[in-house]
Amino acid sequence: MFVFISQALHVFAAFGVFAAIGAVCLAGSDTHRKAAAILHGVSLLVLLLFGLHLLFSQKLVGTGGWWHAKIVIWLVLGAAPAIARRKALPGGALLGICLVLGAIAAFLGLAKPF
Repeated sequence: MFVFISQALHVFAAFGVFAAIGAVCLAGSDTHRKAAAILHGVSLLVLLLFGLHLLFSQKLVGTGGWWHAKIVIWLVLGAAPAIARRKALPGGALLGICLVLGAIAAFLGLAKPF
């Protein structure tokens, strides 16, 4: 039962990360950007905690390097608000890249290819 709750909270936190990235990319004022940054940080923390809980509770640590790749992807997604704030990429392009990275992370979590 607790594994199901952990999975649900892990997915919910991933939705929070992408909502925050979208809000940072499209926010008009600094107040909205600050609220989106808080949502982004809290969502990443919840995502990491419940992801590691699932990893260790299901004894998936020794199954390969797929979860290392997921952590790297989530670290890159963690830097997305800083990239958006510096306007290194257009907002739409950054959001598209983040969605592709999220899809890759979801594939890695479901298929565990390596």
